[in-house]
Amino acid sequence: MYQIKFGTDGWREIIAKDFTTANVARVTEAVCLWLKTKQENNTIIIGHDCRFAGELFTETAIKVFCAHGIKVISHHGFVSTPMISFGALQYKAQQGVVITASHNPPAYSGYKLKSENGGPTPPSQIAEVEKFIPNHDVAVTGDLAELEKSGMLRYVDLEQDYIDYLYNKFNIAALADSRFQLAYDAMFGAGQNVMRRLFPKAVLLHCERNPLFNNTPPEPLHKNLLELSETIAKTPELKFGLANDGDADRIALYDEDGTYVDSHHIILLLIHYLFKYKNMTGKVAIAASTTLRVNKLCKIYGLECEVTPIGFKYISEIMNNEDVLVGGEESGGISIKGHIPERDGIYDGLVLWEFVHQTGKSLKELCQEIYEIVGKFFYHRDDLLLKEEQKLHAVEVCKNGIEAFGNFKVTDTLTIDGFKYMLENDCWCMVRASGTEPVLRIYAEGNNQEECMQIIAAVKTKLGL
Repeated sequence: MYQIKFGTDGWREIIAKDFTTANVARVTEAVCLWLKTKQENNTIIIGHDCRFAGELFTETAIKVFCAHGIKVISHHGFVSTPMISFGALQYKAQQGVVITASHNPPAYSGYKLKSENGGPTPPSQIAEVEKFIPNHDVAVTGDLAELEKSGMLRYVDLEQDYIDYLYNKFNIAALADSRFQLAYDAMFGAGQNVMRRLFPKAVLLHCERNPLFNNTPPEPLHKNLLELSETIAKTPELKFGLANDGDADRIALYDEDGTYVDSHHIILLLIHYLFKYKNMTGKVAIAASTTLRVNKLCKIYGLECEVTPIGFKYISEIMNNEDVLVGGEESGGISIKGHIPERDGIYDGLVLWEFVHQTGKSLKELCQEIYEIVGKFFYHRDDLLLKEEQKLHAVEVCKNGIEAFGNFKVTDTLTIDGFKYMLENDCWCMVRASGTEPVLRIYAEGNNQEECMQIIAAVKTKLGL
C-alpha cells in the first residue's frame, strides 16, 4: 500500500493518483488515533483552499473524525491556512487540518496539520502521527447533515472571524484611503474573499475561483506575477503591490515601479519597522535559505538571530516558546510578534502597507533605508526539475566538499538543511532538494544582478547540470 509521508509542510501528492479520498481517510484515521493518546473529548477544526475537490476531501476527513467521536468545526466554502490556524486558537481546538497544497502546481492537493497554539504542528508530533497511518483502507460513512444535527459537526464563519480580527489590528479605513493605493493579486487563491471585502476599491487581480490557477502554480514568484507588475508600472496611482500564494500564507510585494520585492527584503523591512519605528524587540528566527543580511541587521540592532532547517514548523516552535520579533523563510512565509505563530501573507502585507502609509515613504525608499544599513544585494533561485540520478549526483558532489564555484571561493559551509556556501564579499549560494516537490533548488545572492547570475551558473557547472 502507498506509504504516506509528511514533507517540509504537510503531505502533498497529485490528485486522483496518490491524493485520493482513501488516502485522506488513512491520514485522518492516524490523526484520530494519535489525538486519543493525548486526551479524550477532542475537537478538530478543518477547512480547504480553492483547489479541485477540496470539498470532497474535507467531507471525507470530517466523516472519519466524527466516526471516532471527535467533534469537528468547519466553514462553508474555502478558507486560507491562517484562518484555520487562527480558528484553532480561537475555538480551542486540539488540532487543525487544512486541505491544501499551498503553492504547488494545480495537479496537487495536500494535508496540513495545525496545532492548538495557532501555528504548524511541531515536527515531533507529526512524526508521531505518521506512525499511526494504517496500511489498510478506512471505512468512510455518515451524512454531514445528520452529523450537524447531532452536534458532532458545527459550521462557523472563519472568514468573518478573521476579518473582524484584522479590523481590530489595523486601521482598515485609513489604509483604504491611503495615497499609496493597493493592487492585490490573489493568484486565484484563498485570500481573494478577505481582500475583496476589506478593500473593494483596490485593483484586484485573479480574485475568482479557478482550480487550475490559469495553469500557473500559485507561488508568488515574479515569473508568476507579471500581470501585477505590469499593472502597477502602467498605473501611476498604484504605489503598493501585494500577492499571496494559493492558501494565502506566503507573501510577495511590488514597489511603485512594479519592481518585485522578494521575501528577503520583506523580512528585513519587518525587522526594521518593528524595531526601529515601533520600538519592539525579540529574537529573530529564520530558515537556512534566508539572506545573510538578516544576520547582519540583527547584529547591528543587537537582536539575537537563530537559523533553523527549512520549514516554518521549526520557526513556529521557537515562537511558541520564546519572545520572537520576526520569524521568516525564503519562500515568503513570515510571522511577527503580536500575531499567531503562523505564516500569514495577508497580515504581513497589511503591516508593511501600514509602514508605507504611516511613514509616507514608498516601498522603494524604505528598501533604500535597508541598503544604507546592510548594503544592496540581489537574489535569485533556480528550481531544476531533474532526473533522480542527476539530483543524487548533485547532492553527492556537495557531500564530498566544495572549495570554490568557479572564481567564487567558499569560505564556510552550513549544513543545517541542504548545503549553504558562504562566499567572499558577502555573497552566498545554496543547494537543496525540495521537501514538497521533485526539484533541486539552487539559491544565490550577490552584490549586483550580474554577480548573482554568475554564481548560479558557476554552481550548475560545478554540479554538472
